[in-house]
Amino acid sequence: MQAAADVTKKECSWSSWKGQAIDLLYWRNVKQSGAVFSSVLLLLFSLTQFSVVSVGAYLALAALSATISFRIYKSVLQAVQKTDEGHPFKGYLEMEIALSQDQISKYADKILLYSNTCMKELRRLFLVQDLVDSLKFAVLMWLLTYVGALFNGLTLLILAVVSMFTLPVVYEKHQAQIDQYVGLIRTQVNSVVVKIQAKIPGAKRKEE
Repeated sequence: MQAAADVTKKECSWSSWKGQAIDLLYWRNVKQSGAVFSSVLLLLFSLTQFSVVSVGAYLALAALSATISFRIYKSVLQAVQKTDEGHPFKGYLEMEIALSQDQISKYADKILLYSNTCMKELRRLFLVQDLVDSLKFAVLMWLLTYVGALFNGLTLLILAVVSMFTLPVVYEKHQAQIDQYVGLIRTQVNSVVVKIQAKIPGAKRKEE
């Protein structure tokens, strides 16, 4: 019973986290999404101008300046008002932030599963288990050489963040039209793949 309760609790926690992420990307709370979006973009743009060490140091100094100033302000205020409210960050200092063994095991299992899946897929592609899939992968890598020549890693990361916070909203508003165009493109791609499979010996998939 206890094990079942723990599993249920983990599933609820994961569902809650997933729901919060979806709400964030779909701008259900405009202020919260705007704050996260602008903060991430500011951090990434800072990394384009300064090193990771400098950005980390500046962020730490800004946080320390805010907390030290607030600590001194509250101490002076308590001295003037002759009150004893205690440490202004007492609630946060007493908050439990350590990861439990169950949480570590859960995340480790997910990382292990993802790593094994990636290695199996890469082995399948590089050893040409399916010729068409390997050709698709080769074309993708060839296109990425051009992408890498035009953009660096940080630029791609900035574009990814912008896409994460804009594309879901655009898709939600224009879902019918987008699905229609995606369906047409998918039909054309599948048609080309079938023609390639028919012309290349050994390219046909094995019937399951």
